[in-house]
Amino acid sequence: MNKLTVIIGLSVIAIAVAVILLLVPPQEAIAPTQNEPTSFLECAEMGYPVAESYPRQCSTPSGLHFVEDIGNALDKIDLIQATYPQPNDIISSPLIIMGEARGNWYFEASFPVEVQDSSGNVIGQGYAQAQGEWMTTDFVPFESIEITFPAQPAGSVGNVILRKDNPSGLPENDDQLEIPVIF
Repeated sequence: MNKLTVIIGLSVIAIAVAVILLLVPPQEAIAPTQNEPTSFLECAEMGYPVAESYPRQCSTPSGLHFVEDIGNALDKIDLIQATYPQPNDIISSPLIIMGEARGNWYFEASFPVEVQDSSGNVIGQGYAQAQGEWMTTDFVPFESIEITFPAQPAGSVGNVILRKDNPSGLPENDDQLEIPVIF
């Protein structure tokens, strides 16, 4: 009788496990269907936590991790710094760019600037003018002329480019600060 009890007990357990597996859907099917973000901006807009570091970072519970695009601002921080616009600022026409650059970024106290659309097409251009003595290796404040450009779709992205003035034309002397912006 002891063997019979064990066999019946194991059969009941096996049937119970089979019923549970058939009636309870897999975990993926229970989870709400939600689109996963594909960028930092989408991640932040969906309300996931954003770490206030520089650059900012956003993570999802599923383990996706996104870093805010700040262009090459960290690479150029010892050469040129824009106070406006900052990475991912919303801009409109006309635009005045402000900041500071080392004296060797200028030539004859100015350097070229441009606004690009999401495809990299130049939609506005002008120059920034030194607001002090530019013949130095120290930082010198600058301000651009008013740069006008056609209206872009709201929420679309582009770049503001601040080019090191290069009168030599030699590619090895080229440099630029790229600032991602939102129109």
